Amino acid sequence: MLILAIDTSAVASAALVSDDALEGVVASFSTEDTRSHAEVLAPGIEELLASAGVTGSDIDAIVTGVGPGPFTGLRSGIATARTLAFVWDRPLYGMMSLDAVALEVAESTAATAEFLVVTDARRKEVYWARYSLAPGQLPQLEDGPHVSFAADLPDLPAFGAGAGLYADVLRADPAFSAEQPDALYLGQFALARLAADVKLPDSTPLYLRESDAQVPGPRKRAL
Repeated sequence: MLILAIDTSAVASAALVSDDALEGVVASFSTEDTRSHAEVLAPGIEELLASAGVTGSDIDAIVTGVGPGPFTGLRSGIATARTLAFVWDRPLYGMMSLDAVALEVAESTAATAEFLVVTDARRKEVYWARYSLAPGQLPQLEDGPHVSFAADLPDLPAFGAGAGLYADVLRADPAFSAEQPDALYLGQFALARLAADVKLPDSTPLYLRESDAQVPGPRKRAL
């Protein structure tokens, strides 16, 4: 199975993963900018497909990160994934974006039996979720996602860029202090779940907060 995974919950990233490829990875790209998703995502995906020598007809499914994340950035990735799924007539699945960091933690030597994944929610808050990990198993979501002040999180090892921002109050792992959700790990997680016949959710976004942009109210007529 060949999956195109997309995530724009923090940075813009996309990846091609396959159960026929070494370690599941065919190709991937990721930016460092957290504010230019709409400009870089479509050209990045086009270049990604070209570098791998595949077209939309070769894709078996599309997976998109559904957040949590800022409204505008998250919407860019989900809208792109929905458009490609429609044009290519392929199934579309959603994955919580924090799962990507959770899998990266699980594959590292820093993994613990229970841990937090934390990303920046701005406004001096963080998005977070709590995971458990048994030997030889995929990370299991135990609680979340939530948006909170860092000081209100459980006292557990914390991984991700949000933990790095608030290392003074969280048990942040230095090796993961800048880590953002990446489509590569999201796609690998989705591939493993589909192989185990686990039903994946749809592409409904997890905004957790309202958009900063508000529709203006009716204007009063001048007298």
